[in-house]
Amino acid sequence: MTDQRHPERATEAFFGRRKGKHLKSNHHVALAEVLPKLKLDLSKPAPDNFMDLWNCSGQSVRLEIGFGGGEHLLHRARSQPDTCFIGVEPFVNSMAKLARSVYENPIDNLRLYDDDATLVLDWLPENCIDHIDLLYPDPWPKRRHWKRRFVSTTNLDRFSRVLKPGGKFCFASDIDTYVNWTLEHINAHPDFSWIADGPDDWTQAWDGWPSTRYEAKAFREGRTPAYLDFIKQ
Repeated sequence: MTDQRHPERATEAFFGRRKGKHLKSNHHVALAEVLPKLKLDLSKPAPDNFMDLWNCSGQSVRLEIGFGGGEHLLHRARSQPDTCFIGVEPFVNSMAKLARSVYENPIDNLRLYDDDATLVLDWLPENCIDHIDLLYPDPWPKRRHWKRRFVSTTNLDRFSRVLKPGGKFCFASDIDTYVNWTLEHINAHPDFSWIADGPDDWTQAWDGWPSTRYEAKAFREGRTPAYLDFIKQ
């Protein structure tokens, strides 16, 4: 029987392998120390005062889905102490890399989850998120795998439920077919609009953007990334 609380969810539906090469001992230690302290507990309802999840005086909440090596997430979290962050990443090696950075330099305005982001989206209260980032997601280039792309009508519905009115969804990719796919899905969704007046609005990275390894790889291989901003109506 399909679990109606998690429509369109299957094991590893939106991501591939969970673990890469063997972790170094210092990463094992950091993961064991950091993740239990910062991990969201989805077995319990979200607190009535949602901001109680963080030990900081944050005024807004930003969610990053699939943070990879964590360069962008940590840069934003450390430079914006008045914003509360949630980072979701199912790949163990990537989570361990971020955990090592946090272990060496603790941070109060960050919470983590190491599994499917749809579980977090379905757990979050309505209208609680100010900003969602989906940066260089797996493009699943083969047509038979397109159903694994994170951008879908169902997931845009999830975004719309948790985003505050006027909240932003930011998407970055260097794969033209996925950029077009995303624009087509946004255009067909009644709750979102693309914010763009000209090419500079989507060919230039956002203010305060730190270069990531995925962006660097795109430039090395001759691809031009797109940076798309969408707003919830």
